Amino acid sequence: MHSFSTLIFTAAAILSSKLIAAASPDNTVVVDGPDKYCVIVPRDPHTNVGDSEHLGAYITGQGANGQRYAQLTGCIRPETLDRINPSDAGGQYDSSGGAGGQGNPEGSVCVGYNHYVELLEPAGPRLCIRCCDDPEDCPTNKDTDGCPGVIPGNYFNCG
Repeated sequence: MHSFSTLIFTAAAILSSKLIAAASPDNTVVVDGPDKYCVIVPRDPHTNVGDSEHLGAYITGQGANGQRYAQLTGCIRPETLDRINPSDAGGQYDSSGGAGGQGNPEGSVCVGYNHYVELLEPAGPRLCIRCCDDPEDCPTNKDTDGCPGVIPGNYFNCG
């Protein structure tokens, strides 16, 4: 009987170690191509991006340490989105920054990747997002550098 309970406990421990916390749909980003993507925007209408932290060029490649990434860079039309203020300078969402490295918003993810960083700059008017396996390819410490400084790419002379 003792060995059976040990087996059950061991199996439960192995199974629970394989579980990954599921992000809510509004905390999930996807970058699957130039026409198939989903980004995080503020939950409430007319919100500045920086206040909500608690279309273009699609590229895939290998980052600094040889691991894969996918990114989307380009212009947005903020006047068509009720969730953002067109005059907002913007801010950053990510999966590995924030308090305790739990992300902004906490628990957010990019489907199929370990990390992501997204900058939404309505006044730019730019958007950039990179999903990556290596956190070095998704820097979360450059949030004031703007899209071109964090995720180099084609911004089509936005603005």
